[in-house]
Amino acid sequence: MRTGTIPRVLGTAAALAALLTTALAAPAVAERSATPGRAPVKAAAPANFTHPGVLVSRPQLDFVRGRVQAGAQPWKSAHDQMMGSKYASLTRTAKPRAVVECGSYSNPNNGCTDEREDAIAAYTLSLAWYITQDSRYAQKAIQIMDAWSAVIKDHTNSNAPLQTGWAGSSWPRAAEIIKYTYSSWPGSGRFGTMLRDVYLPEVTNGSHSNGNWELSMTEAAIGIAVFLEDRAAYDKAVGKFRGRVPAYIYVTADGSLPKVAPGSGLDTRAKVINYWQGQSTFMDGLSQETCRDLTHTGYGLSAISHIAETGRIQGQDLYPEIADRLRHAMGLHAKHQLGTPVPSSLCGGSLKDNLGPVTEVGFNALANRLGYAMTNTQTLTERQRPAGSNNLFVAWETLTHANNPA
Repeated sequence: MRTGTIPRVLGTAAALAALLTTALAAPAVAERSATPGRAPVKAAAPANFTHPGVLVSRPQLDFVRGRVQAGAQPWKSAHDQMMGSKYASLTRTAKPRAVVECGSYSNPNNGCTDEREDAIAAYTLSLAWYITQDSRYAQKAIQIMDAWSAVIKDHTNSNAPLQTGWAGSSWPRAAEIIKYTYSSWPGSGRFGTMLRDVYLPEVTNGSHSNGNWELSMTEAAIGIAVFLEDRAAYDKAVGKFRGRVPAYIYVTADGSLPKVAPGSGLDTRAKVINYWQGQSTFMDGLSQETCRDLTHTGYGLSAISHIAETGRIQGQDLYPEIADRLRHAMGLHAKHQLGTPVPSSLCGGSLKDNLGPVTEVGFNALANRLGYAMTNTQTLTERQRPAGSNNLFVAWETLTHANNPA
């Protein structure tokens, strides 16, 4: 019997009593779930996946290549920045290991930085290959991916889920470009096995830690699902996304309290406020981690944009579902990073750190494609160009997404 269904043998009075009992027993904010009741089934995984199709598509890559070849800005300077980075080096030696051990804040750091940076390098080299058509870059990307797929078996210690999410976000981007635009990659099957056996199990079930964890893990999961053409994994990732985004970014339509992610256990006002870093005044665009710092907030907003971008490429446009939240979040944080004084009602009047190079993808989607006015986000985005890498899972997004209409 499905939960919440009253058996037909109950009389009217018994049914009413059962309903009242259920209502009275419900937690104080259970109705604040981001996905109350049965979530609508819509825009399931595509029958045929689009490749390359993780964060960047072939039309997007063709646009970038054309702009770089024409010497147009900001793409030319962004390309020069990427090609001058350590990640584009043709002499890079991969540093794979069987077990990557990452504690809190990567302490201990046994392979954490090496794995993340090798994954970013593989993605960087794949972009360099496509834009220059110099096969040396494709071969170096393959060399790095093959080195890891031959060795990696597990991630351990407290930061294992987040580490897997970060590296697992970059690997499929690189793999998609190489597999579907380069002539030959004999090891692509083994690489897919690595993603399925080592990465996907660590990220697919999400997390009830701070929201950037589940969002980064979900980004990895959807990218892996596309590479593996795994429709079930794709749908599960989209379900996690739909549950987490409304629980990560508040809008006033949510009511007096933010929504909570399914299964979070945040069933009282006090628990919700504590989870939101002690913030009890809510405003459009506030994130669950705003009062922690802007850097972790940036991780969350970036992953949201990346997931939505991958979905759009796959024919499932998730942006309309989250556009209002994302535009408000980007605008609120950009405004204060640009120098607008922080009111005492927001994190006690003080915000820490900065968002990082994370606004290009969301800004291009919301402002350029969907037509939202986003003055503060535009100012911050253009001021930060060319956006580089955060050395975790974000890289070269001025190059790939600045004013990209594809």
